[in-house]
Amino acid sequence: MDIAEMKALVAQHYGMVVSIQPLDGYEESNYLLTDSAGESYICKVAASDSNWHLLDAQVKMLQHLADTPVAGGFQRVQLNCNGEAITITPAGYMRVLTFLEGGVWATAGAHTPSLLNSLGQFMGQMDQALQGFAHPAAYRICSWDLRNTMAAKAHLSAIKDHERRRMAAYFLLQFETEIVPQLPHLRMAVIHNDANDYNLLVKNETVAGLIDFGDMVYTQLINNLAIACTYAMLHQPDPLAAAALVVKGYHREWPLTAAEIACLYYLIAARLCISVTNSAEHTLAGSSNPSHFITEAAAWKLLYQLIKINPLAATDAFRVAAGFASDINQEDNYAPLLAERKQHIGRNLSISYHRPLKIWKGALQYLYDDKGGTYIDCVNNVSHVGHCHPRVVQAIQQQVARLNTNTRYLHDDLVAFGRELTATLPDSLQVCYFTNSGSEANDLAIRMSRHFTKQKDVIVLDHAYHGTSTVAMELSPYKFDGKGGFGKPAHTHKAINPDLYRGPYRYGQENAGAAYAQDIADIIDRLSREEKGIAAFICETLLGVGGQIPLPPGYLEKVYQHVRAAGGLCIADEVQVGFGRVGHQFWGFQLQHVVPDIVVLGKPIGNGHPLAAVVTTQAIADAFNNGMEYFNTFGGNPVSMACGRAVLQVIQEEEMQQHALETGEHFLAGLRVLMDKHPIIGDVRGHGLFIGAELVRNRDTQEPAVPEIDVVVEKMKERGFLISTDGPLHNVLKIKPPMVFNKENADAFLAHLDIVLGEL
Repeated sequence: MDIAEMKALVAQHYGMVVSIQPLDGYEESNYLLTDSAGESYICKVAASDSNWHLLDAQVKMLQHLADTPVAGGFQRVQLNCNGEAITITPAGYMRVLTFLEGGVWATAGAHTPSLLNSLGQFMGQMDQALQGFAHPAAYRICSWDLRNTMAAKAHLSAIKDHERRRMAAYFLLQFETEIVPQLPHLRMAVIHNDANDYNLLVKNETVAGLIDFGDMVYTQLINNLAIACTYAMLHQPDPLAAAALVVKGYHREWPLTAAEIACLYYLIAARLCISVTNSAEHTLAGSSNPSHFITEAAAWKLLYQLIKINPLAATDAFRVAAGFASDINQEDNYAPLLAERKQHIGRNLSISYHRPLKIWKGALQYLYDDKGGTYIDCVNNVSHVGHCHPRVVQAIQQQVARLNTNTRYLHDDLVAFGRELTATLPDSLQVCYFTNSGSEANDLAIRMSRHFTKQKDVIVLDHAYHGTSTVAMELSPYKFDGKGGFGKPAHTHKAINPDLYRGPYRYGQENAGAAYAQDIADIIDRLSREEKGIAAFICETLLGVGGQIPLPPGYLEKVYQHVRAAGGLCIADEVQVGFGRVGHQFWGFQLQHVVPDIVVLGKPIGNGHPLAAVVTTQAIADAFNNGMEYFNTFGGNPVSMACGRAVLQVIQEEEMQQHALETGEHFLAGLRVLMDKHPIIGDVRGHGLFIGAELVRNRDTQEPAVPEIDVVVEKMKERGFLISTDGPLHNVLKIKPPMVFNKENADAFLAHLDIVLGEL
């Protein structure tokens, strides 16, 4: 309506002569009225198809509050000339409310501890005043009601940024698993449901009022506080401390239960998820209403802050703020658990770090311990697409609830995953065998090669590791030459590790790859003189335990020529490096411009679920099909196939290979800057997010920096970064984070490593 029409309606129905100024609104049209005496009012006009009963509920809620001790914090309803609170006009339903003085929270300047505490007190007093209030229209389905948070899942596709969509989906998954089961046990009430930074009014360092009851609903009482905390946390350098002050003020006025406090962290995340998915939907719809996006940027920033906060730490901060005892024991009290582990679990299972970590939860690239600490995971390449990636979790949950059996029954996902997996490989690699671990897959690959060639001998690289089965151990100098090892079997032959930093052929040396490959040819010649052939040559396409070493250019091309000329098969162990980790290519062997006869896949293929695979040619598969059934009880089971398909789809749809390339190059460049500054870094190498930094005491002698490297690992852990060591001399920092690891994580890692190395 134009201003003249509005003036006429106000005069007709309220007997008021006013000047009118239009205001912003989310769903209703809002106007500032000023009468001849200088008194101000707010006029709200809802569309004619709005729910009259909901408008009546808002009116009744304000009228209820007007008769309580908190009346001064809320608008009063002005009745029209007929004594009615809602006026039906051609433009819609009109209401006139008194004007509340104060600036909105969003522009109130610094949010001091006293102001944050005041917010909690105000919300607690309001919720206490609303006890016993009821209205039929409050019992409704509302998209902003936190108990309906899972409805936001349908809007995730509107978020086009992969990282943001993944994070919102993660928090929705946590809401579904952690909060939904608790909702029936929490106190219920009619609440305001929208104490946002533009509805809260501030005056003289105190919360003076709250406007806009359009989202009022009957729901869990704690949701009201969760929403207030959410907006109090926006723009805060320490959002948890801000929320704790709000909780403290609220609890003083209207005591919380321990069960309510336990839900608060994920309820805050839920509000943010509803907000950002709504904004994304409005963007998709082409909305030009600034109210639809007013807190979008701040909400995303807070989600990024929130995922770095251990939920235990958040809940404990809220408990302490409310006067409950802390649930976190900060002492290293793991002695009983360690003793019981020693009694019931094999003692040669190692434990990382001098002071062990007890990790209880994962969140994409973050891990949470039981002391409230948060760690950036820089080493667990098994969780390839991130800890608890929601797509993978959902795939496993749904399939395990439906069926899990074996490959003797027909199942679509078995064939579909085989088809989708081979589509990423060269055309000749088209037959899949699914197993439960990389060790088992390497075992099967060697068995197939021996059957095909009728030979037993296998060539491996020195310091290699290919698994923990008996056959895989026989292929692993890292194990059989190490402490407790049984020595090299007669049928296993070690070739020189093609290390351009420490080996006989080094960086800058022309044809170093061919020179290292000659060692393979020499082994083959020796075996030939002994009238022996070879079954296979197997190596990782970037060396993991061998020291995070990229193979020299041209190395595998020459090696494969030598091996095939001798009748052997070429096996690429992609267990550590496959599925886009190397960035430039999807598979490590593609960096060498070769096509293996057999590819072994593991670790990342299931994102932590026990799954692995052997993929080979039709000819090798046909030869292996010799009448003896190959059956694996769990290999290829429906749950594993659903998991594998989900992981592969996530990698492709979220463009993780490109992300690994960009983040990895950024990370490597930063490490090389540190290498220029700190002589202890002798070499930086890798591709994508497969990175090694070799530490030495002297760059000329290349003396390994041990135990200095152990100090670095422990100090980085204390600073919130989990890394490990590798290499024959145990002096290489191993960096293989989940693929969701981002440039911000890399920059934080580099800044802290710079400090740690400086302290050395």
